[in-house]
Formats: sequence, structure tokens, C-alpha cells
Amino acid sequence: MAAPEDAAQIAAALRRSFAEYEPLYTPAAFAATVCTPGQILERMSEGPVWVAVENGTIVGTVSAVPRVRALYVRGMGVDPAMRGRGTGRALLERAEEFASRNGFDRLLLSTTPFLLSAIRLYEKHGFRREDSGPHDLLGTPLFTMIKDLNPPA
Repeated sequence: MAAPEDAAQIAAALRRSFAEYEPLYTPAAFAATVCTPGQILERMSEGPVWVAVENGTIVGTVSAVPRVRALYVRGMGVDPAMRGRGTGRALLERAEEFASRNGFDRLLLSTTPFLLSAIRLYEKHGFRREDSGPHDLLGTPLFTMIKDLNPPA
């Protein structure tokens, strides 16, 4: 779990995670995606924030906010140097464990169509695309993915 003193490192980790994709976002959408330390602190007041740490440096993060019976997963990013090592999977597992322990029926998230490796990770983790919105983040296209935690037998 992240602590308030981690906010600046989390913001830096998000910036590193999304830097290569910046040209694909509108400037406003990129700013909303990478977050400032102040925005990270605000997110901490809205729900849990988890971090992955390597040699004392935050190299990945994910946060979540409750929405009725669903836990909305947001702000997920993994430093490019750490990709392919299970960091994203481990962060998603923390969010899912939290959701299950706290009685949520499903996880949901929004992503951009150009984050192909993230989409593959979400699909491997059991997420599927859904037509509900949002379809746009400040001029950058989005789609929603959901994962039912208690699927019917």
C-alpha cells in the first residue's frame, strides 16, 4: 500500500510508464493520466493505492475507487524497464484481492486502444471489453473492460 509520502514517486513512475505514449494522447488527457503528486494524494483519499518497489524506487502503481458493487481500477502504470517481469500482474492481483475481500462483484477499468500490452495483460487476467462508457478522456479514445468476480456457474 502506498503512503502519502510516496505521492511524488508515484507521479514520477506514472510519467515514466506513459512517456512513450504521450504523442498519442491529447495534452489534457496525458496530464490527467500521469497525475501530479497532489492528484495522487487526492486518489489516496478516494481508495487504495498500491505500489511495486524495486531497490527502493517505485516502479509500478495501481489505484482503485469503489463504485457501487464494482471496484474501478485506475492509474495503473509499470516502468518500461520492469515490464515483462510480472509487476503489472501482481498489481492487478492486489486490486482483485481487495475487491474480493470487500464484497465487490466486479472490477472495471478504462483504457486507450493504443496500450496494446496493457490490454493483453487485462485480457489474460480475465477482463473483457464492454460497450459502456466512457468512450473518451479529454479527446483521447477510451473503452471499458470488466471482470466479473463472482461469475454465474
